[in-house]
Amino acid sequence: MSKTVADVMSRDVITVQPQTPLNQAIQILAERRITGLPVVDDADKLVGVISETDLMWQETGVTPPAYIMFLDSVIYLQNPTTYERDLHKALGQTVGEVMTTEAIVIKPEKPLQEAAKLMHEKHIRRLPVVDDTGKVLGILTRGDIIRTMATE
Repeated sequence: MSKTVADVMSRDVITVQPQTPLNQAIQILAERRITGLPVVDDADKLVGVISETDLMWQETGVTPPAYIMFLDSVIYLQNPTTYERDLHKALGQTVGEVMTTEAIVIKPEKPLQEAAKLMHEKHIRRLPVVDDTGKVLGILTRGDIIRTMATE
């Protein structure tokens, strides 16, 4: 019988909330040597994920979108709303200001193979495991899958 996500996921999930100061989340990531954290509300329901990628804006900053001037008009060569979002992330002081809100999740009863395929296709390192209400039950990482493969 094949394993499910629940068989392999880590149940001791470290989470943060949107109002958590960014430097505190950075400290958790560094001390625990992890690459991301689920962000939950007061009812432990997932509202986003904060990852190393989200935090890179803090160091790299943002580049204004390229534009050209034509007859006293500014014509953007890139979408200026993307710049506004990136600028917000670069200047953010709380987890909620820099987190990714469109988190990809999985249910605990799903086959492990399905989770591995999803992670591979979406190029993600971790999958929050949630119940039907969105409450975080665990987290599945690439490392969890590799360790399971090594014991089979």
